Amino acid sequence: MSISDALQSHPPHVALLPSAGMGHLTPFLRLAVQLVRHHCRVTLITAHPTVSLAESQFISRFFSAFPQVSQVQFHLLPLDLSSANSTDPFFLGFEAMRRSAHLLSPLLASLSPPLHAFIYDVSLISSVIPVIEALNIPNYILFTSSARMFSFFSYFPTFTSKSNDDPAVFDDVVEIPGLMPVPKSSIPPLLLIPNNLFAKIFKEDSYKVAKLTGVFINTFEGLEAESLEALNGGKVREGLPSVFAVGPLAVCEFERVECGDQLKWLDEQPVGSVVYVSFGSRTAMSRDQIREIGNGLIKSGCRFLWVVKDKKVDKEEEEGLENVVGHELMERMKGKGLVVKTWVDQGEILAHRAVGGFVSHCGWNSVVEAAWHGVPILAWPQHGDQKINAEVVERSGLGMWVRSWGWGEQVVVKGEEIGERIREMMESKLLRREAAGVKEEGRKALRDGGSCGITFMRLFEEWQMSNRSI
Repeated sequence: MSISDALQSHPPHVALLPSAGMGHLTPFLRLAVQLVRHHCRVTLITAHPTVSLAESQFISRFFSAFPQVSQVQFHLLPLDLSSANSTDPFFLGFEAMRRSAHLLSPLLASLSPPLHAFIYDVSLISSVIPVIEALNIPNYILFTSSARMFSFFSYFPTFTSKSNDDPAVFDDVVEIPGLMPVPKSSIPPLLLIPNNLFAKIFKEDSYKVAKLTGVFINTFEGLEAESLEALNGGKVREGLPSVFAVGPLAVCEFERVECGDQLKWLDEQPVGSVVYVSFGSRTAMSRDQIREIGNGLIKSGCRFLWVVKDKKVDKEEEEGLENVVGHELMERMKGKGLVVKTWVDQGEILAHRAVGGFVSHCGWNSVVEAAWHGVPILAWPQHGDQKINAEVVERSGLGMWVRSWGWGEQVVVKGEEIGERIREMMESKLLRREAAGVKEEGRKALRDGGSCGITFMRLFEEWQMSNRSI
């Protein structure tokens, strides 16, 4: 019997557990779709409550589209905020899940048929491993960033041991074996602040990576060949598990949301003439910076579709667009572009023929979506892993990065410079050509016989073998 026949007659059963925030949830649901398409039996474990409205709506649309996926609710214990040392709602969501992780044991043990694999969020490693080891289930994480960032994450224990865990004496560069160094200026800023919740989770989990069965990353060789080779070649750190490039995890049909006005407006614009501006689902900018972006868009002379975000969590978005952007600026932008302050269908926008460039924070999902559609990026990292992801954008040829802009809110970048850089991106034939090449590599990975399909078949064979041996 062939592997394909075996999968159809005895499909592997895989459970997935995403963590808080759309940046973590989105790749998990796209991975779930790929597993379903490869004839897996899938159980999605959903944490309650969610942090944002967007998450709960996204999960509902997913289950409506894929009724064959089983849902198990994971009810989180109340979190004592005074003991968490953070005010970030998403990091608090991570911590609530970590402190509730022991409740997973009976939940996972009760699943039928027994699991072949459990795939969970990177932010849960040190809390989930004791549970999963007791149950003897192969365990994987979905690392919700780039392979370059995973190299840094994996190497972090070695790096910090050299500096006695004191961020003040971290070297100016992190020399990761087999890879280009990471400058200190690209390290997620919260890692340089002692005793905050993000740094605590990052440190605890990076030490435990060697206990994983494997790591999934939403990437592909045409985007990150060097990092993937270093990780799987044993250069970054001894004892690392296999890293599986399962990308590009493309936008799925269930993700479509009603954005008729935006698409209608795009339909009226010339091919490649529109710059799309969005900084993701959890980046809230200052009013001063928002208004400089508006001025920059006007000065660029380009048509634009701009998504404005004023609060980290969508449930807190109360003020109207004119209050946030300013009445005068809104008047000046009339006829030049479209400004919205709602959740948009980013995949649909990036796929549109009128879109010729993307001003992005370089959240990893946004980078992969731009790569999938061959849209050049002007990288403007705001926080977290985004400078490391911006390096990938620049080195792969997918886009350009203005390092002098620093992190979001470090400095207010002036509209004149923003306009100049947008114009540079939109006029660059080289960037368009390079981005088209990255797109073609991504499409190749997903074609029949491509690297993504081969990776899944290898995994399924391993799961079938491990299940027989348990």
